[in-house]
Amino acid sequence: MASVSIQNVQKRFGAVNVIHNINVDIGDGEFVVLVGPSGCGKSTLLRMIAGLEEVSDGEIHIGAREVSNLPARDRDIAMVFQNYALYPHMTVADNMGFALKLKKADAGDTAARVTKAASILGLEKLLDRYPRQLSGGQRQRVAMGRALVRDPKVFLFDEPLSNLDAKLRVQMRGEIKAMHQRIGTTTIYVTHDQIEAMTMADKIVVLHDGLIEQVGAPLELYDHPANLFVAGFIGSPSMNFIEGRIEEGVFRSSKGLILPLPKGTRADQLGAAPLVYGIRPEHIRVGETGIKGIAEIVEGTGSEIFAKLDCGGEAISCLFRERLDIRFRDTVSISIDTDSAHLFDKATGKRL
Repeated sequence: MASVSIQNVQKRFGAVNVIHNINVDIGDGEFVVLVGPSGCGKSTLLRMIAGLEEVSDGEIHIGAREVSNLPARDRDIAMVFQNYALYPHMTVADNMGFALKLKKADAGDTAARVTKAASILGLEKLLDRYPRQLSGGQRQRVAMGRALVRDPKVFLFDEPLSNLDAKLRVQMRGEIKAMHQRIGTTTIYVTHDQIEAMTMADKIVVLHDGLIEQVGAPLELYDHPANLFVAGFIGSPSMNFIEGRIEEGVFRSSKGLILPLPKGTRADQLGAAPLVYGIRPEHIRVGETGIKGIAEIVEGTGSEIFAKLDCGGEAISCLFRERLDIRFRDTVSISIDTDSAHLFDKATGKRL
């Protein structure tokens, strides 16, 4: 195992700079997720750590060693790809042990490592099968096993669950996290799915347009987003954003809706500057009195109800955990948990 330090790293393709001065420290044994929308640079950054892309500027350290200019084979890392990259003519056992075979490792040691990895991943009964005889989840476990037998200092995962169906994704992300908890190897995981990031990570790095927007523990990003981008990206359904300003001790939206100020807000210090009010759908409750809204969309899942309300021209999404009898075009009274509300500067996007 080893720590990973990314220092002032940049990546240019010709005159286009796609990674801008990235600095991240990843502790020994941490599970860190790089998350962001498509095109934000997360996979490019992972490939630079792996040695599959050159670093234009800056340094990458794995443990005490700078590896910025080392070839991938000398970095003591193992990578799991999105498309599995298994050899179709080899059995599961041969696929898992192939990297060790290339290194001319002892055959007995290779077999022992393959057996151990197979037991961790539940592949003991599949070692004699070929990839074509496996399901998508089984193939992904084989790809993980191939990385595991190498006993690397760092595991790298590049959107490994993208090709799986929803149910299998949930199962596999649990298996990946369980594997990390058992073996404790430093892990860097790339995904565009913020649910994967929230459920798996010790630390999340949110990227946008090649820049780091925020780094922190999952609940830190959820409860204290640094800016509008992080607030909107982390959490599902997304946070409600309502533009307006503070007037006479309340927040008045641009369409005239009055909302209570977040707890602890010093209205006298904010003046009348344009602001954005943020509240997550799950922090809104039904009450006999409060803000009136007309239900435009109602979706029930059994355990919760999602409703989109028209509140005086402002669309507000709500997520109710209670069993409520809400129907299309019903009038609903809602109250906002001011402990969980946020104000953002409209000009800079930063949370106040």
